[in-house]
Amino acid sequence: MSEATKTHHRLGSSPRRAWHVNAQEAILAQQVAAPRIVQCAAQPQNLQIDLARTAIIIIDMQNDFCHADGWLASIGVDIAAARDPIAPLQALLPQLRAQAVPVIWLNWGNRPDQMNLSPSVLHVYKPDGTGTGLGDPLANGAPVLEEGSWAAAVVDELPIEPGDISVSKYRMSGFWDTPLDSILRNLRVDTVLFAGVNVDQCVLATLIDANCLGYDCVLLSDCSATTSPAFCTDATYYNVKQCFGFVTDSARLIDGMVEQA
Repeated sequence: MSEATKTHHRLGSSPRRAWHVNAQEAILAQQVAAPRIVQCAAQPQNLQIDLARTAIIIIDMQNDFCHADGWLASIGVDIAAARDPIAPLQALLPQLRAQAVPVIWLNWGNRPDQMNLSPSVLHVYKPDGTGTGLGDPLANGAPVLEEGSWAAAVVDELPIEPGDISVSKYRMSGFWDTPLDSILRNLRVDTVLFAGVNVDQCVLATLIDANCLGYDCVLLSDCSATTSPAFCTDATYYNVKQCFGFVTDSARLIDGMVEQA
């Protein structure tokens, strides 16, 4: 047998889930990462999380939602609350990256021709057909939430690092018509941390679908926010704790990682 025949080649984009093959065999057995258990206070119960099987999804921390020159601000929405997650995420993300926890940026990103947007989606943001809706230009010329535009970019305060993963979505839920579920499965993720805006809309819709798909869901309260009235946040926390997962915050999670280290 030649050396070339003995050599195994990796098949799979994720080191967490890959085959190793040559002409004689396919090795489907996976190397399982050693558990890295972190404990943190949470509601409705305290948690033990395996960081080796965890990812964080950060939703819609984009210029159009969180920047003074973005879409929401341009139509008169007070975006102050939408910026609240920035500082907690700045503290948390380096800690998670140091633990090799995948960081996934789930951002609204329309096609320029909007062929993947139904009238019902467009209606949410342009109910009478007038005004500035999805794809329409802002004062600076950027088309609202169009993939690749300034409007759809993550705010500068939260730089996307090499090794982070970006996924575009086109609905409130990030699982519809996107590769998010396939990416999480290739990363061998069981537990998903949720952050971003708006917590009562896109964050909650994505979290509910994650729960329905069998993922363990943890909402980070200080890393998520909404421009909606306060009762919307209260209802979101209630429903997550009652039906779909757990609620904690970044400080408790960081404390757990420090203790684990």
